[in-house]
Amino acid sequence: MTTEFDLGALLAERGSERYELHAKHLNPQLPRMLHTIGFDKVYERAEGAHFFDAEGNDYLDMLAGFGVMGLGRHHPVVRKALHDVLDLDLADLTRFDCQPLPGLLAERLLAQSPHLDRVFFGNSGTEAVETALKFARYATGKPRVLYCDHAFHGLTTGSLSVNGERGFRDGFAPLLPDTAVPLGDLDALDRELRKGDVAALIVEPIQGKGVHEAPPGYLRAAQELLRGHRALLIADEVQTGLGRTGDFYAYQHEDGVEPDLVCVAKALSGGYVPVGATLGKEWIFKKVYSSMDRVLVHSASFGANAQAMACGLAVLAVMENEQIVAGVRRTGELLKSRLTALIDTYEMLADVRGRGLMIGIEFGKPSSLKLRSRWTMLQAARKGLFAQMVVVPLLQRHRILTQVSGDHLEVIKLIPPLVVDEADVNRFVDAFTAVMDDAHSGGGLMWDFGKTLIKQAVAHR
Repeated sequence: MTTEFDLGALLAERGSERYELHAKHLNPQLPRMLHTIGFDKVYERAEGAHFFDAEGNDYLDMLAGFGVMGLGRHHPVVRKALHDVLDLDLADLTRFDCQPLPGLLAERLLAQSPHLDRVFFGNSGTEAVETALKFARYATGKPRVLYCDHAFHGLTTGSLSVNGERGFRDGFAPLLPDTAVPLGDLDALDRELRKGDVAALIVEPIQGKGVHEAPPGYLRAAQELLRGHRALLIADEVQTGLGRTGDFYAYQHEDGVEPDLVCVAKALSGGYVPVGATLGKEWIFKKVYSSMDRVLVHSASFGANAQAMACGLAVLAVMENEQIVAGVRRTGELLKSRLTALIDTYEMLADVRGRGLMIGIEFGKPSSLKLRSRWTMLQAARKGLFAQMVVVPLLQRHRILTQVSGDHLEVIKLIPPLVVDEADVNRFVDAFTAVMDDAHSGGGLMWDFGKTLIKQAVAHR
């Protein structure tokens, strides 16, 4: 009996039910939220840094699927690699052989990762973090991991234990006995290390929430303190790695930093097949996998699958051949400088920060009486509403997708595909300028929408 399945026909028949299906069978709050803020668009296809609707209108993507789409959507090289690996009919995931693709991808990753020696492949960023936590505890024989306030390292139980955002942690206790320290506070780090039970410090070189960079010299000084107490430095590069900040890894912006473990994921997938990787020093891996009895002490059922490995190899080839990292530096500097130049023009634009194509735009209390009263009204209802007021017209009026950088934050985070160009930068800055003009005019559609957000926030209370 031959089974026939036509995916295109299924989507043609049922695709219009997308929001109803999600509301009925998945997270019910997602479609509700999208309908409320007018983000309930229907995108028909995507290419590079752009989406397209049924009418052919293009939308600029400044979100990149939370960083997954590093090379944009449907890069032809990655797409071909995926077709190729499917057509090869490989004997994949037998579990009792050694396929070549994982070794080849590990070799390519380690070539970009001086001082690191081995790789474990999993399926996601949070799994890469879980691996690092387990390896650090086992290798050091110590139970506690330090993390930074406002950090985001994932949402599974182990990575949630080192998540610095209370909103994600509430209701999921008990978690692992880990401890938060302020980002950049070496004295707080030293006090915890002196207790003698710390296995590692895990840190994002640039925090995704709020786009806060570790202070200059912090990572190297922290590394020295950790080594003095036989503890490890874990660099979480899940979002910042693979060129996002204008270097292959964000920690490489600071001389002399050599993490013991590095977590990567997101962009390594090419946007097709989930993958995570934990890179580490030789002695750590040899301690975890110390004998044949421990050969499967840490593994992943779908880890190192051929499709994910093929996509990862294609991503690294594109990054090298198309000089992606150098392009990120140029485009990122252009975008940041254009936005920074607007600070003196708009009193509610407080700061522009970040590196490469990871940029935070922060808003702050205006000085003029009329704007200050409206700002105060928004803050009284819920902090973060002004940033949402900017995000919504960027999409609805200018067809540009962005995100607020975190709950209760007046910060927009820009993490576009690494392939955006000067025309995309000009389009975003022009649109952002128009939205800020409207916001500072003291009237208009933005403030009308702000009233809607206030009502929603008050009702939620």
